[in-house]
Amino acid sequence: MSDTIAAISTAQGEGGISVIRISGDSAFTVCDKIFKGINNKKLADMKGYTASFGKIVSDGEEIDEAVALVFREPLSYTGENVVELSCHGGIYITKLVLRAVLDAGAVPAQAGEFTKRAFLNGKIDLSEAEAVIDIISAKSRSAARAALCVKEGAVRNKIDEVKNLLLSTAAHLSAWADYPEEDIAEVTDEQLYDSFDVSIAILDGLISSYDSGQAVKQGIDTVIAGRPNVGKSTLMNLLSGCERSIVTDIPGTTRDIIEDTVIVGDVILRLSDTAGLRTTDDKVEKIGVDRAKHRLKQCGLLLAVFDYNRSLDDDDKELIESAGEVPCIAIINKTDLDKQLDTEYIESKIKNVVYLSAKSGEGRAELVKAVEDIAGMDNFNPSEGVLSNERQRQAVLNSLNSVKDAKNALEIGLTYDAITVSIEEAITSLLELTGERTSDEVVDRVFHNFCVGK
Repeated sequence: MSDTIAAISTAQGEGGISVIRISGDSAFTVCDKIFKGINNKKLADMKGYTASFGKIVSDGEEIDEAVALVFREPLSYTGENVVELSCHGGIYITKLVLRAVLDAGAVPAQAGEFTKRAFLNGKIDLSEAEAVIDIISAKSRSAARAALCVKEGAVRNKIDEVKNLLLSTAAHLSAWADYPEEDIAEVTDEQLYDSFDVSIAILDGLISSYDSGQAVKQGIDTVIAGRPNVGKSTLMNLLSGCERSIVTDIPGTTRDIIEDTVIVGDVILRLSDTAGLRTTDDKVEKIGVDRAKHRLKQCGLLLAVFDYNRSLDDDDKELIESAGEVPCIAIINKTDLDKQLDTEYIESKIKNVVYLSAKSGEGRAELVKAVEDIAGMDNFNPSEGVLSNERQRQAVLNSLNSVKDAKNALEIGLTYDAITVSIEEAITSLLELTGERTSDEVVDRVFHNFCVGK
């Protein structure tokens, strides 16, 4: 952290502007060597949260015009002195400006090093740091909202509430046991039960919202399946918003799995349009059918498509049986045609049924609602805080189990010393989540996934 680091913080490509971020004790000194403001004022003499327009000069040659933004410690993203140089967004020009900054004394930043310094300088905790990458990679409105709420402390506030409650409980138990001669109020079982029940409720709430949060963040592995010509490819194109799959009236047109990622309402679906399920002597088509059946068993959501204008056959019934093994929405397609399908049979076997004309789009709103319901969006509230990843979930689960152990110890009459051990284990797990007590290896692993410049 003694080095002054620099990196391009905008995307690698042509654009209106590019931003080079410089952070460290010598940020102003480095930038004053290459940035010449039109008012001749040095960046080192400027107040924080101010800007200056000037030119980037290296070896006596003007490279580009730029705007320099000055942030003074500790009121910056990293908690250090920071300068952000906004230059023209050409790939070549941006690299020239970065090279000039490095030649002036800065060193290249590592992946996630700016955010890592923010964490090490106490600007954010580890859960908020992980939310930064979630904001960058968000693919939907809900994913972005959830990540932003975590970045602003939604998870940390809940963790702090439990942590402080358990710390107070443990401190009271220790003081009462270690200093019996002092006038310290006795700890009652009712107080302990209240402390444990509140902690369990908060931690259990975080665990229960995890799967919905992951569906919002990463999407659901979704398979579109059905016999040939029921409209699977038309449905794929409807949800994708483009001609992603070839649509013809020839059975067996789709012979392999076609994939796309789409946003349905507030849910990301990783869609797979599969070959029509039927018995076939065509070797190539049979491979596609076998792959489709294999994907059916592994998906997180099955969109089982049936033809409103055709009677059920054995392939349809086999698909209906498979639907009982995974979350499923039965889509009765081609509702613009005459009814031949036994819809009552399907509704008796599959809970979620949607009537749709994939060709016209009629019924799409009902399909969106069904997808959101099955993803648990009705109970999903980003502002309440959502765990970002399996590391956080495991830490919360460990803490939850330790609190339950403490409560169980109290119920069976163990000593307060035994109860305190479980409480301290619960606190340790929470400290690992926030990064207040964790290994360098864990910290490095968290920031390894960041892009350089963030």
